[in-house]
Amino acid sequence: METSPRRPNRRAARLQQTYTTGARTLASRSVTGLARTRVTPNALTVSGVSLCIVAAAIVPLENRNAILVYWLAAAIFVIGSVLDILDGALARAGGKTTPFGAFLDSTTDRVGEGAMLTAIAFVLARSRTDWAVAVTAAAIAGSFLVPYVRAKAESLGLRGDVGLGSRAERVVVITAGLVLAPWGVLPYAISLLAATAWVTVVQRILHVRKQLIHGGPDV
Repeated sequence: METSPRRPNRRAARLQQTYTTGARTLASRSVTGLARTRVTPNALTVSGVSLCIVAAAIVPLENRNAILVYWLAAAIFVIGSVLDILDGALARAGGKTTPFGAFLDSTTDRVGEGAMLTAIAFVLARSRTDWAVAVTAAAIAGSFLVPYVRAKAESLGLRGDVGLGSRAERVVVITAGLVLAPWGVLPYAISLLAATAWVTVVQRILHVRKQLIHGGPDV
């Protein structure tokens, strides 16, 4: 009776591992030529977060031309997020991995995502959608806690990468919300983001507890 509830979690974990591995493989192939140039991973990191901030700055202009602004912001946000994927791939492909680079990458991830969610909260507040503003605040807190819980678990020598609310999924949800925002979907996309982020936080906390009870990380 104990095995059946675990099967959906295992299927979800396998699905996540499959597309994560595929994305990393594609990224590694994309930077093969870039690794021979003078472009550094940190340059990609800074470029990525800069584009995410630009996208966030564009969002409040949605009252001028909703479709144009939201779609432009979504495109820029995606490009910035892709650069964030490529910086790690470039570091690995070119042997340019450094502790500071990893630290900078992790920090700027929070900046870019936080800026976009703050811009979305501003737009929702201006439209007097109070419940959605509260949900966006919960989404910001949840999206910040997801990587924190993982980092804290790994500092204890444990695994903390379970759950389907990692940054890649959050980027997809935010982008879809922006693309469909002219038709009123944005508040519900952010609601989905908040829910998956907090579920992931709980999943990771329980996973860490399980590992501590069993005396070590899962393999």
